[in-house]
Amino acid sequence: MSSESHRSALLDTWTETSSHVFDSVVAANRAAFAAMGVEPGARDATQVAPTERIEAAADLPEWHAELTAEDPDDLAVGDRFEFTKTITDGDVRRFAAASGDTNPLHLDEEFARTTRFKGRIAHGTLVGGLISAALARVPGMVIYLSQDLEFHNPVRIDDRVTATCEIVEDLGNKQYRLTTRVRDDGEVVIDGEAVIMVDDLPDDAE
Repeated sequence: MSSESHRSALLDTWTETSSHVFDSVVAANRAAFAAMGVEPGARDATQVAPTERIEAAADLPEWHAELTAEDPDDLAVGDRFEFTKTITDGDVRRFAAASGDTNPLHLDEEFARTTRFKGRIAHGTLVGGLISAALARVPGMVIYLSQDLEFHNPVRIDDRVTATCEIVEDLGNKQYRLTTRVRDDGEVVIDGEAVIMVDDLPDDAE
């Protein structure tokens, strides 16, 4: 088998797997919305057509999103995708329970005051998750291929942060390289780069 055929076979397998991952993520999102107190019958981003998801996100408290492209075929260098939310105490505690990261720096104010941070801070991975939220606004089905992150500053409870992803290179074959940054009051707290593939949505999701 040629290297090109081998790569194509791997890509087909990855794409098929990703369809199952997509379904699992939708189910996980519904569970997360329930944990955040969103009514089961409420309109959320998992219950509407893909083209409506950006508007649905705006209906959820404290969420704000912006994007510069709405069709996968229109993606180009310079397109930006943003997601903003306030990191709450509930977010931090739910992330600790979901991830198993129960470091007292994130959960115990009395302990955290004795550290260099002089108070509780959010998990870096939780804050970095806003990059995934921004990439979820890219039209089509986004598949992460790589992500590099540098953590520059802590994010505290109740800080409102914005993740911005910008396409800086079209790699071909529906793959793109993006800068990925999270800012807290204008200050960069996380910096990095990602490579994504934008696949077609499954037929039943269109």
